[in-house]
Amino acid sequence: MRIAQIAPLCESVPPRLYGGTERIVSWLTDTLVELGHEVTLFASADARTRAELVAVRDQAIRLDPTLAKSELAAHLSMLQEVRRRADEFDVLHFHVDMLHFPMFEDCAGRTLTTLHGRLDLKDLAEVYRRWPHYPLVSISHHQRQPLHFANWAGTVHHGLPEDLHRPHPRPRGGYLAFLGRISPEKRPDRAIAIARASGMPLKMAAKVDLADRAYFHEEIQPLLDDPLVEFVGEIGDGDKEDFLGNAAALLFPIDWPEPFGLVMIEAMACSTPVIAWHCGSVPEVVEEGVSGFIVQSEAEAVEAVRRLPQIDRRQVRACFERRFSAEIMASNYVDLYERRCRVAPALPAWPVAWEAAR
Repeated sequence: MRIAQIAPLCESVPPRLYGGTERIVSWLTDTLVELGHEVTLFASADARTRAELVAVRDQAIRLDPTLAKSELAAHLSMLQEVRRRADEFDVLHFHVDMLHFPMFEDCAGRTLTTLHGRLDLKDLAEVYRRWPHYPLVSISHHQRQPLHFANWAGTVHHGLPEDLHRPHPRPRGGYLAFLGRISPEKRPDRAIAIARASGMPLKMAAKVDLADRAYFHEEIQPLLDDPLVEFVGEIGDGDKEDFLGNAAALLFPIDWPEPFGLVMIEAMACSTPVIAWHCGSVPEVVEEGVSGFIVQSEAEAVEAVRRLPQIDRRQVRACFERRFSAEIMASNYVDLYERRCRVAPALPAWPVAWEAAR
């Protein structure tokens, strides 16, 4: 099958440091190549891929030192190149939210659009009602709830290569881990409170975006003086196995409708159980008492820390292999691609589609 993967340009594919969507695009693309498909990746020139690379920008936007740059212009230029070459592919798989909708209406039936973010934002519903003919993929069932009416083709949970991280059935660290972004919805303050209450060291490997710097300096930085807390900063893939694999558990104390939560399966790949809040996709990812514990309060989280010896870390890794490998993810996408190739409905005139959706 001839497949185009269209990646966001904000981070490299895969990212050097933080970046979930681009990491998934990388693993999916390489695994599809391994499965024998002809894959073309549209991305920035610093991508590392086994597919044919169409470089549409010299480097990823976030790491570009140029001060004056346009994220929108870069993505529009990429989409025009995809548009020019669209007939070369059986399926066009977009990972850029809805940005391509106005440009590919005549071939929407052979596109697939994976939505990687939260969908409860103002204005989103109107867009998906206006363009109902684009088949969409959710990354968890819970993610769909704000757009229950949309044209959902399927749900595909994220997956990562089985050999990316080795299992760590006997961790050396004796600490709790927090990995992700420092932002209010990720609740690093909760992670610190849980560590303090349980008397267990906490290591925090986290990115601080420009938009979250005030929150970090005002709310989180004062909490880092505690001797139990070590702030590591942002880390890349090469450091994740050691960081996660030697932790007693990953703390995932979120306070928002998490679409998936890639860090949870990264921890599970390292045999590390997850203590996560009952929010968003968490109940779809964590198997209670097997790969971790699902909690709804700091007190429950502290109790879960005490119950960690009940978790068999070999079963945590087995859960990852059974449900969240890159090959499982890619195979699920191939099923959706084949469905698009078999059934690519004629596109109704947009007023008809728009009125039908209202």
